[in-house]
Amino acid sequence: MTDASVTTDTILPETSATAAAPHASIVAREAAHFGNLAQDWWDPRGSSAMLHRLNPVRLRYIRAAIDLHWDLDDRAFTPLRGRDALDVGCGAGLLAEPLARLGARVTAIDAAAESIAVARAHAAESALTIDYRAGGVEAVAGETFDLVTSMEVVEHVASPSAFVQGLAAAVTPGGMLVMSTPNRTWLSRIALVEGAERIGLIPAGTHRWGQFLTPDELTALIAGAGMRVIDVTGLTLSSSGFVLGASTSLDYFVTAVKD
Repeated sequence: MTDASVTTDTILPETSATAAAPHASIVAREAAHFGNLAQDWWDPRGSSAMLHRLNPVRLRYIRAAIDLHWDLDDRAFTPLRGRDALDVGCGAGLLAEPLARLGARVTAIDAAAESIAVARAHAAESALTIDYRAGGVEAVAGETFDLVTSMEVVEHVASPSAFVQGLAAAVTPGGMLVMSTPNRTWLSRIALVEGAERIGLIPAGTHRWGQFLTPDELTALIAGAGMRVIDVTGLTLSSSGFVLGASTSLDYFVTAVKD
């Protein structure tokens, strides 16, 4: 899928006094959609319930990736101590907070200022120090991080290629990038768009199937941004919940490194 097949919308003006200037990666309707869900983000039975079920699997994948890449002790409680991490499209902090607990100095950005406000409040209640910023990937232009994560975000941006370029630019040499996104297959269309959204497991309007990227498309974008893809792992649903595996037909993770 080329960038021309992704609809570019009006950039969303920031509404927070501490928000960054509008950024070209942001699609207004996408930011508004998720901003409307912000107050419910931390409710495990609310509109983000699916993300709460998915988060432990994300963390397992990320933990295995960092342990392997940096040859860390997989029994350590704070393996990211002394390292800088960036979560792009952080929502209200479901992944940013665990990264901080793993020891990282975390910066987290999101297009919806409403989500950032909720994230800051929740981090304060949890006594966690996280640098939350409202904006797109442009909010960290010129900064680099050991670990950059972006979960289920690339399908919501104005230009996937420019977005991936921005993510790659934020990775320090020797660092790594971890992304996840739905695959553009008949299964994802039935399960995510025509299924989960229709029955309310995912808020209606969350996905636009034509904006999903295949693993070949995403890995090509990452390689084009100067990073080396070292792993592609599928994410599927079983009777017991989300599981990692070989099949990428529904959703998948990608890990890349900057040599």
